Amino acid sequence: ADCRYTCHQECRSLIRLDCRPLDQCQSQLSPESTLLPLCSQNVTQAVEAAKPEPPSIQEIKQSIERYNAKVTNCLLMKLSDDGTYTGFIKVHLKLRRPVTVPAGIRPQSIYDALREVNLADRTDKRTSFYLPLDAIKQLHISSTTTVSEVIQGLLKKFMVVDNPQKFALFKEMRKDGQVLLQKLPLTECPLYLRLLAGPDTDALSFVLKENETGEVEWDAFSIPELQNFLMILDKEEKDKIQQVQRKYERFKQRLQQTLKEARNKPG
Repeated sequence: ADCRYTCHQECRSLIRLDCRPLDQCQSQLSPESTLLPLCSQNVTQAVEAAKPEPPSIQEIKQSIERYNAKVTNCLLMKLSDDGTYTGFIKVHLKLRRPVTVPAGIRPQSIYDALREVNLADRTDKRTSFYLPLDAIKQLHISSTTTVSEVIQGLLKKFMVVDNPQKFALFKEMRKDGQVLLQKLPLTECPLYLRLLAGPDTDALSFVLKENETGEVEWDAFSIPELQNFLMILDKEEKDKIQQVQRKYERFKQRLQQTLKEARNKPG
């Protein structure tokens, strides 16, 4: 209330301010900032102390052994000598908007993948279509693979040429009959989350969705994509108008039928 210190709501429990009397704090308040240096010296220390220590190689080894013991298929995790490990994650694609892909390009073969051939670079023609709802893609990644790299890898596998910033990876958890979704930061490592949660996809699963940030980054879209969105919105508007017209046309017919029956009744 006095020094007007500001923090995120989720960081509030970590803040420890050694507040001094108001007159001392005001005397040290700089005109460029509303933060008080001496009144908040231990804030950084409190936040840093809350960060968990990275697990040791022995702890990772034990976690992988517990994980593999619960696996019912062949998708095991493997530990390397340097402490990194590899494994599999499944990503559910729940995209509501169409994606942009090269037009007239054959599907990528295993030889193209091995030679890292990018077929999308061979043509400038583009087309848009909807990916199958809730399609599942399995990825083999390492413990150092980030969310950003997972998104780029998925787009490459489906030959999607849209800007990766349009998409976001979420972790989906089921608890007490509820489905909870949380957007993952681009620097997060999904395989580590998979290791902590175990192989049960009900405890944790990954979902690729549109990057709903509250503000649409229109600069990330090309002119043909924006025109395509306008066509889709125009079609949805016409369909909605037709639905409303049919609804009230049926209501009008029932009303006329009721009035007709009422006129034919005696009295």
